[in-house]
Amino acid sequence: MATKQYKPTSPGRRFMITSTYAEVTKGKKPEKSLLAAKPNTGGRNSYGRVTAVNTGGGHKQRYRIVDFKRDKDGVKAKVAAIEYDPNRTCRIALLHYSDGEKRYILAPKNLVAGATVESGEGADILPGNALMLKHIPLGTLVHNIELTPKRGGQIVRAAGGSAQVMAKEGSYVTLRLPSGEMRMVHNTCRATVGEVGNSDHENESIGKAGKNRSLNRKPHVRGVVKSPRDHPHGGGEAKSPVGRKKGPVDRWGNKAQGKKTRNNKRTNKYIVRRRKA
Repeated sequence: MATKQYKPTSPGRRFMITSTYAEVTKGKKPEKSLLAAKPNTGGRNSYGRVTAVNTGGGHKQRYRIVDFKRDKDGVKAKVAAIEYDPNRTCRIALLHYSDGEKRYILAPKNLVAGATVESGEGADILPGNALMLKHIPLGTLVHNIELTPKRGGQIVRAAGGSAQVMAKEGSYVTLRLPSGEMRMVHNTCRATVGEVGNSDHENESIGKAGKNRSLNRKPHVRGVVKSPRDHPHGGGEAKSPVGRKKGPVDRWGNKAQGKKTRNNKRTNKYIVRRRKA
């Protein structure tokens, strides 16, 4: 999980920092039975109209079917390989269960090929093992956490992410999330022990525009340099500020900075402390 910096043999190489992929133990051929098609829309909907701006191109990819539920209890699995996944920032681990089934999971930190993982009530508190939150001791770092029992992990899945079990009260467990938010989750929800691997992902640097195009990102143009018909910030002679009494907006006129977008009152009661005071 280390990074390497290239010698400045060209302008694109000068600031490029990439992963060494030292933890990846398998080549470019993933498990065929765990692949699914991933068509590229180019940011267009079924009518052919652009609905997701600054999106298009990108390298052809296939989706890896990852087991976020971890519901195969009582069956031990051997980590056959640690693989690269183009669809997420962390690595994935290929598991070979003792009954012959194969599954992908998110590869936690310090999980290596040849290790054994399991899920269920009797599992040890070791990286890669999945248990209900009520069976996980206080202070343990966890990831891939369910918000609804049996729905599968929904939060803390990005590279380097981890939440900490802070308290248990009644049928709820309080977690400190990576954002600093304190949130209560039902104790029958499952979580995987450990921190998500590839924590050095945040230190990587794109280095050149061409790599962004390979990642399905088209150039992003600022609103102030567009014409008034294309963006509310556009127009004016020479360099002009935004110049709006109501503040900056996006291309559709919605407030762009500082406006709260959360609109889920149903789960407000589970948030003990918000990430922003």
